[in-house]
Amino acid sequence: MPFLLSQRASRRLSCLASFLFIVCFYALYHEHGINDRTYLSNVPSDCPHLPGLEHILVVLKTGVTEAQDKLPVHRNTTLRCIPNYIVWSDYEEEVAGIPVHDVLFNESQSLHSLPEFDLYTRVRTQGRESLTSTDLTDAASTPFGKPDNPGWVLDKWKFLPMIEHTFRRHSSAKWYVFMEADTYIVWPSLLAWLDKFDHTRPYYMGNQMQTSDVIFAHGGSGFVISRPAMERAVDLRAQKRDYWDNMTKNNWAGDCVLGLLLREAGIALEWSWPMLQLAPPKELDHFSPNYGRSPWCYPPLSFHHLRPEEIEELWSLDRRWTHKTSHLLYRDVFWQLAWPRMSENPVDDWDNLAGEERLIVSNIEQCREECKNDSECLQYSLREGDNMCRVGHGARLGEKKTGFKSAWLLDRINATAEKSGTCTDPEWIS
Repeated sequence: MPFLLSQRASRRLSCLASFLFIVCFYALYHEHGINDRTYLSNVPSDCPHLPGLEHILVVLKTGVTEAQDKLPVHRNTTLRCIPNYIVWSDYEEEVAGIPVHDVLFNESQSLHSLPEFDLYTRVRTQGRESLTSTDLTDAASTPFGKPDNPGWVLDKWKFLPMIEHTFRRHSSAKWYVFMEADTYIVWPSLLAWLDKFDHTRPYYMGNQMQTSDVIFAHGGSGFVISRPAMERAVDLRAQKRDYWDNMTKNNWAGDCVLGLLLREAGIALEWSWPMLQLAPPKELDHFSPNYGRSPWCYPPLSFHHLRPEEIEELWSLDRRWTHKTSHLLYRDVFWQLAWPRMSENPVDDWDNLAGEERLIVSNIEQCREECKNDSECLQYSLREGDNMCRVGHGARLGEKKTGFKSAWLLDRINATAEKSGTCTDPEWIS
């Protein structure tokens, strides 16, 4: 005789089953706030309140050859106050307590068999112990990237799967902010900037680069895609997956392929330099214009090619500025991080990136005179191997480098800064 439940018991059992399904679904997809509802409980209580942050999903891309060196610093800096983020890589692991997800797991077997996937398939089957010195050695950059670096060669294949898997996991964010493991984002300024745009429209925003006829957002500078643009890109790739796989195979830069995908989806890039920046502060000329804009009065939203200690330095400056009523500007980054380290007296073993080679000199004093005789010169350096004097019309800090001596003309730099303005109001790209 079959066992029959009362109507009340049947309803209770149905409710219990629904509850268990929801709990299991939540457990499956909830990772550091990565779910389809606002989640803030992981954010430390001393984090500043930044309206709009709960509507952003931060997507960090890294790789097995760099993650253990570059990712840990972000736990207590860039990602510390972020409620919703996910980290994609070419290897599933946990680094400094941060879950790192394999973004290539669902790619076809035919792609996995390509030589460019050798690193991926080896580490996936044999673990980190299979990494070689070649894998872990950073190759020299060329005009076409780092073709001798296995991790760099594999990296281009992550961009389109990253877009797809991110959107499949979390489709309700207003904005998707993409960054790399050597990128720093200034969150208060980024949120203020995004508030000037309509998130219901398709937007693709980044530091403009060009390869052939494709204008795209440089990946390491950080880029932003709105939800409607994400949806269009994911749908278009799904319709022509083989086409886009071949496009990636025949291109050397994954961020370029993503730009092409978005272009074919009808979404042009919003040019965002200097707010999204491909260089670290030490390499920047804060005065000189580019693309019709001078950085001085703009808020920087990102910096790239940063060492962990440089990310910590920017985090410290960012936190100090959070308590001010004004946004952090390039002007402020210059005065806080660059100018205090510049010196009238030559600094040994320092390259300030003065880029124009002028003449061979006998000593650094002659190089100084060469700079002073050029009314636009702000800095100079001596390359000791061949005694080449180099001068610069910008004011870059540079970095420690054996075999160089560097100095700056501080009076001229101060005068140039004064002419650049006090920046009563920030300039924004909108």
